[in-house]
Amino acid sequence: MFRHLKIGTKLFLAFGVVLVLIAVLAAVTLDRIGVARDESEELINIVLKKQDLADDASGALARGVQHFKNYILRGGDYNKRFEADMAAIEKAAAAYTALGFNTPLETGQLKKIGEAVTAYRAAMTKLVDLRANGFGPAEMDKTVSGGDKPLADAIAALKEANHKLVAEAESHVTHALATARAVVLWTSAVILLVSIGFALLITRAITRPLAEAVRIAKTVAAGDLTVQVRATSRDETGELLGALKEMTAALSGVVGHVRLGTDAIATASAQIASGNQDLSQRTEEQASSLEETAASIEEVTGAVRQSADNAHQANQLAQSASEVASRGGAVVGEVVETMAGINAASRKVADIITVIDGIAFQTNILALNAAVEAARAGDQGRGFAVVAAEVRSLAQRSAAAAKEIKGLIDDSVGKVDSGTALVARAGETMQEVVASIKRVSDLIGEISAASQEQASGIGQVNQAVAQMEQVTQQNAALVEEASAAAQSLKEQSNALVDAVSAFKLGTDSRAREVIAQAQATSRSVAAGAPSLPTGGTKGPGRKPTVAQLPLASSPPQDDQGWKEF
Repeated sequence: MFRHLKIGTKLFLAFGVVLVLIAVLAAVTLDRIGVARDESEELINIVLKKQDLADDASGALARGVQHFKNYILRGGDYNKRFEADMAAIEKAAAAYTALGFNTPLETGQLKKIGEAVTAYRAAMTKLVDLRANGFGPAEMDKTVSGGDKPLADAIAALKEANHKLVAEAESHVTHALATARAVVLWTSAVILLVSIGFALLITRAITRPLAEAVRIAKTVAAGDLTVQVRATSRDETGELLGALKEMTAALSGVVGHVRLGTDAIATASAQIASGNQDLSQRTEEQASSLEETAASIEEVTGAVRQSADNAHQANQLAQSASEVASRGGAVVGEVVETMAGINAASRKVADIITVIDGIAFQTNILALNAAVEAARAGDQGRGFAVVAAEVRSLAQRSAAAAKEIKGLIDDSVGKVDSGTALVARAGETMQEVVASIKRVSDLIGEISAASQEQASGIGQVNQAVAQMEQVTQQNAALVEEASAAAQSLKEQSNALVDAVSAFKLGTDSRAREVIAQAQATSRSVAAGAPSLPTGGTKGPGRKPTVAQLPLASSPPQDDQGWKEF
């Protein structure tokens, strides 16, 4: 960021920063001295106030001891005065604590003062109880003797700690002054280092780019355009280097673009020649594939047509079979109806035979009754008995015949029932056969339609093959034109290479290598590729055929896309 500034801005910023640092030094010095003075005054005031509070506590203790003794000797309200003295001690201790800056020793002694005040109050409470119980001064003094010593020792220790705090305050003031002195010294050192750093940085930011500009100018003057110009700043020196860079780029850009153009043209001409060889070979391969495809399509066309004819005949046969099956189904239906009529007639005959059997049974009973009556009549009824016997014999024979006929009729009815069931099943089967034949007929019809569509599709494929053959002939013509264009392009690229060979660039060796490779490739392609047939071998206005296209000896393996249509 700093190196991109103008030189005047850099100088202004450098002197400005130094002046600001000097002002900061003065402000820091005054601030540290003021802080040291304020802290010292505050600490001294706190120490003096703590001394006054410690003296107040000591005076209150002296009064409390006197009031304690007076209560032992005289009683009265000295216990209340004693309580006021203890409250004064607690108040002084609380104020002492509130001032702050308490050392651990002071904190411990303040805690002991609170405990001693509590114990001393307990002694006064005990005195009140003793006096109430009638004890005398000697006994009371003996009982509570030495009760003021812990409190006196704690207050004395607090005063001693306060004296030590005075010494610490003096040490603190000395330390604060030393700290202020160190801050001033360190700040001065930082300002000095920053000033030196700015001086070195500005000197370096000006002299180095100027020296680089002088070196670049001498190199360009010597005719070397490969010099690398790097403008690392945006100040006046950076603008100078940028101008030199633009000048060098403008000079080398013209030569570089021309050199790159000639290299690209040389390489492209070689690639075009190689591509023409590949195209000629693949055009011939494509023509051969088209011929094989046409033969295969003819075979497929014949097979599809034969399949269509067979499907048509099968469709007719299926329709005939469907009609025959339909007629058979109708006949089977009539047979079913006839069998049903026979079954009904057989059942009626069985019913008639049953009636005849009943009549024979009744006749037999009547003949038996007549024989009984003839026997009762004696000789007069003998002739009637003979007739009755004959009638009975006939009735028995009729009953036997009726039973035989009934058995035959029952057997016939059972067989007719079985036949009726079989005929019904045959009718159902015939209906299924008719439905299956109809489905087969429909499928064969669909196959016939599909075969017709396939035949139509094969015709379209034949048209596509014919179009592909035309495209192949057009490709052959384009190959001939591309060969002529490649030869012209190669000659022009050689002329351009000769034109720019006088320029000297950093990539000169690489450019020569590329040009040499391109020329070698062009020669090898030109030597290995047979010439296309001339127009004399073709009829007037006729495009080159597949057999007239040249063959390439080794087609590259990275252009497989040309093999697919």
